Amino acid sequence: MQRTDIHLLIADDHPLLLDGLKNALQAQGYSHIVAVENGALALDYVQEEQPDVAVLDIEMPLLTGFEVIKKCQELNIKTRFIVLTSHKEKGFILKAKKLNIAGYLIKDEPFMEIDKCIQAVAAGNTYFSATFDAILEGQVNPELQKVKFLSPSERTILRLIAKGNSSKEIADLLTISIRTVQKHRANIIAKLELPTGLDSLSIWTQEHQELILSL
Repeated sequence: MQRTDIHLLIADDHPLLLDGLKNALQAQGYSHIVAVENGALALDYVQEEQPDVAVLDIEMPLLTGFEVIKKCQELNIKTRFIVLTSHKEKGFILKAKKLNIAGYLIKDEPFMEIDKCIQAVAAGNTYFSATFDAILEGQVNPELQKVKFLSPSERTILRLIAKGNSSKEIADLLTISIRTVQKHRANIIAKLELPTGLDSLSIWTQEHQELILSL
């Protein structure tokens, strides 16, 4: 697909970044570009015009980039989405993976990466930054593999821990003894290969909430 044929939406709440990206894309030959400064405007435009590709920041006023993507997917809109963000944390990478987005780029990468990503996504392919792939393969996927070894009961308890419930509260909710909950906690710690300290599981659940709550 030629650059002049690609209908683009770009959304970012930083005016200088938004204008800079729009100008750079126009200089590269993209001629059908609409720029908006918040998630609500991005959602409205995608719903009404269904551009070929939407390049979204994650953290924007009114709706986040992820919320825009999720709502559009629920409506079966054909627009393909690229996330352009400063975030490299595991939770954001996992959320992007769950949403099955077409592209994920870090803002400090060269402009040519954005151009390559748009070209690939407009052609029906996917394009992810080296940072995204490294975190996915080196940090996210190994944790997902460990969680797969948990039993259904252990996964339920892990979700309740992630929501901040104490062992007593979990026992009351599941109508089981505290000793049973503690036994499950010990098994979870072993399967996740965590230190045996009292806080290790609580700390792990806070760092991996997106992963746990997707179980």
